[in-house]
Amino acid sequence: MKEIRIHGRAGQGAWTAGNLLAMAAIDEGKFAQSFPEFGPERMGAPMVAFARIDDKPIELHCDVYEPDCVLVLDPTLVKIVNVAEGTSKESKVIINTSKDIKVEGARTFRVPASEIATRVLGKDITNTAILGALLKVEPLIDIETLFKAIDARFPSKLAELNKQVVKEAYERVEEI
Repeated sequence: MKEIRIHGRAGQGAWTAGNLLAMAAIDEGKFAQSFPEFGPERMGAPMVAFARIDDKPIELHCDVYEPDCVLVLDPTLVKIVNVAEGTSKESKVIINTSKDIKVEGARTFRVPASEIATRVLGKDITNTAILGALLKVEPLIDIETLFKAIDARFPSKLAELNKQVVKEAYERVEEI
């Protein structure tokens, strides 16, 4: 089983990212879960979402405590949230940044998701970009299956733009 924790701020699409990942995994015949955790709903508040993917039924129904991958949609969260909690030296942390923000105790990757999303979408919504980076670093599902999930979730023009964001982030992610 692969476990993913997604850190973001309310309104950035962290939960949508987890849902897209789970939908695509299910389309490939895998088992998946996706769920958020947040307090009082208010735009911009730190929140976390989770996803699990496995080839067999998932019997866990709790938060992800030892993630294989951590996705950070907002780099400012690195200073206020312990994004590395529960990670190991095999864990992969992908941060939306072009800077050298390293997370100790895990493999750290960066992708300029905000830059890509702002240019392509006209908004700093980085959830699909972070998924593109994830699939390059940890190929949990086929990228084409993610595209089908994006097509099912968004209107056609927005889906095409998001697929462009995914492709560019997939190509630009790099290990720090």
